[in-house]
Amino acid sequence: MFENIGQVITLFWRTLLALPLTWRQRQKVFDQFFEIGNASLLMVCVLSFFIGAVIALQTGPILVERSLASAVGGVVGIAIAKELAPVMMAILIAGRIGSAMAAEIGSMRVYQEIDALRTMNINPVHYLVLPRVLAIAIALPMLVVFSVLIAWFGGAVVANSNQLIDIPARVFFSDLRDIVELKDVANGVFKSFCFALIIGVVSCHQGLTTIGGPRGIGRSVTKAVVNSIVLIVIFDYILTRFLLK
Repeated sequence: MFENIGQVITLFWRTLLALPLTWRQRQKVFDQFFEIGNASLLMVCVLSFFIGAVIALQTGPILVERSLASAVGGVVGIAIAKELAPVMMAILIAGRIGSAMAAEIGSMRVYQEIDALRTMNINPVHYLVLPRVLAIAIALPMLVVFSVLIAWFGGAVVANSNQLIDIPARVFFSDLRDIVELKDVANGVFKSFCFALIIGVVSCHQGLTTIGGPRGIGRSVTKAVVNSIVLIVIFDYILTRFLLK
């Protein structure tokens, strides 16, 4: 375990050192960004709408019973912006994109394509890892902002249409505007940026260390997703404690 942690940290440091070469890899960064961002919009839209709807449905009746109906918008807004949107989107991207990164790089490792890159004096970190980490670090925070807006809309729809809550959308968004501050959304975006780095580096590391043929590729994909999700949850707590100070 400690050896893997050390290798992940080393890979992250080597990726940081390769940042000056970003312009050379701009086309690969754009291709990866399109795959991560644009191709994930439909899933993000559906998931976010129903996350906001469920939070409103769970908290709305309880707040209405306690004569706090006007607080529904603020509760939904804070929960989505600071916690649920960054964590759920990170888990979604870890399952969809992290697994793809590990499988693609793992296949190149098993079939000796990475060795061929080294033979041609091409650094695998510069050619494979840097574009993917940069693309996911840009795309995930943007997806989180989009997710927050869609989730707020979903919460407003449920709050307005459910008979147990029955709060006009105008009141919902007015309370949301009074409670949620820009820094709350910024905290969620910052979390998502950190989660993106975790997903990108962990997934690429699992791909680069793949051994054992097709079965090894499957193990690497599973480990990439599981390790990313575990680290996302751990760092979510650490970042929350840091941002609450």
